[in-house]
Amino acid sequence: MTAIRFTILAAAGALQATAASAQDMSAFRTGPIFEEFGAHAPVEGIGTFAPDTEFAIAFDVAEQADAGRRNRGFESAARFINMHASHAVDPVNMRVAVVVHGKAVHDLLDDEAGNGSHYMVTQLLDYGVRFIVCGQSAAAHGVAKADFIPGVELALSAMTAHAQLQQAGYTVNPF
Repeated sequence: MTAIRFTILAAAGALQATAASAQDMSAFRTGPIFEEFGAHAPVEGIGTFAPDTEFAIAFDVAEQADAGRRNRGFESAARFINMHASHAVDPVNMRVAVVVHGKAVHDLLDDEAGNGSHYMVTQLLDYGVRFIVCGQSAAAHGVAKADFIPGVELALSAMTAHAQLQQAGYTVNPF
């Protein structure tokens, strides 16, 4: 009887935790820079940023997207740009880099058919976002520089890319 009661209580707790963790994405919108990705929600009461606000942000991405899906780490870079542009940060004052290593290097291959991130990456590159691939990960996964989407950079390593970006004033975004 005690085991059954424990099982029922555990199941009820799991249902409650699931309901509490459900996300309401209905307020999220794309734009003003990228209209097809980079969704963000308005946050009341924060106002706008000073006209001279500057950001130099590096995103670290190691997780590969599921087949045919966009890479969440790459989307975070787009969300950052959209979110801050919608709060009056001059897009010229946003320097964004994405350092890619591990299996995520596959999401930068110049293969439109199998890469759900291809269009997003090309749009981000056209906008000036830097995509820097870890040369060690590329070598480990048998990927050559010529295999990447045009404009993707190759570094000796992800560690090297982050060190150089930090020397250039970038901070690493932990998300």
